[in-house]
Amino acid sequence: MGEAFMISNAHQLPSIRNRILTTLSLQDFDPLRPLLQSVLLEDGCVLSEHGKRIEYVNFVETGLVSLMTLASGSMLETAMVGFHGAVGASVVLGAKTSMHRSVVSIPGKAWRIRVEDLQRVTGERPQIREHLLRYLESLMIHGSQTALCGVRHELSRRLACWLCLACESLGSETVSITHDHLSFIMGLRRAGVTEALTRFEEVGLVRKSRGVLQVRDRLPLQRHACGCYEVIARSYGWRRSESGSCDVPSSVLINGLPARQDFLGDPRS
Repeated sequence: MGEAFMISNAHQLPSIRNRILTTLSLQDFDPLRPLLQSVLLEDGCVLSEHGKRIEYVNFVETGLVSLMTLASGSMLETAMVGFHGAVGASVVLGAKTSMHRSVVSIPGKAWRIRVEDLQRVTGERPQIREHLLRYLESLMIHGSQTALCGVRHELSRRLACWLCLACESLGSETVSITHDHLSFIMGLRRAGVTEALTRFEEVGLVRKSRGVLQVRDRLPLQRHACGCYEVIARSYGWRRSESGSCDVPSSVLINGLPARQDFLGDPRS
């Protein structure tokens, strides 16, 4: 497993996409700006290890991070973190060690900050802590709903729920993940995952190719998903649009993606 690879500091790049950071006021964001480092999230990279000290908080820009829970020698995803969230945010609650094994499932980028730097700035700017606490509340709902989903709902509805959540977390209808990895993080049989995805493809919901799932029609997929999708989506404040995707509040869209109003660059660059 690799480590996150630093690219540059925040003041050197033109845009920020992460929802937590974009919803901060300029007065709250400015003290964070010189402390943020842009890092590459490589496939399989472990951002935090269960029971180990949290050194960085990672604000995800692109890609997807799985929060894995360890139990009796097996691992299951209890929540996912995309551009709406941060890995390691529990430090604002006083946590020193990680409750999860946080693993990159889909490569991307993140802004990271040292825990001691974040704690110092949140002490001076309490509104930053309030934003992180609201996110953590949503994340806890996400985790508890996933636990319920795993024991109460049938495979195809769980899979539809996961795909819809992944699309929202990525801000994209393209999910770069293999059937093997999807079955692993969800604790499902690979054959069952493949069979369900094949049915989805037959009715025009997704298109399968090697290592990639393309969601073709989100609204029917959302309707097929179990009720957990709506509960989790509401907890994050996502608003469903007529196209089936959820609007991200309190942000400005640049080329269809949310970005800070005070930046002019393309957030995908």
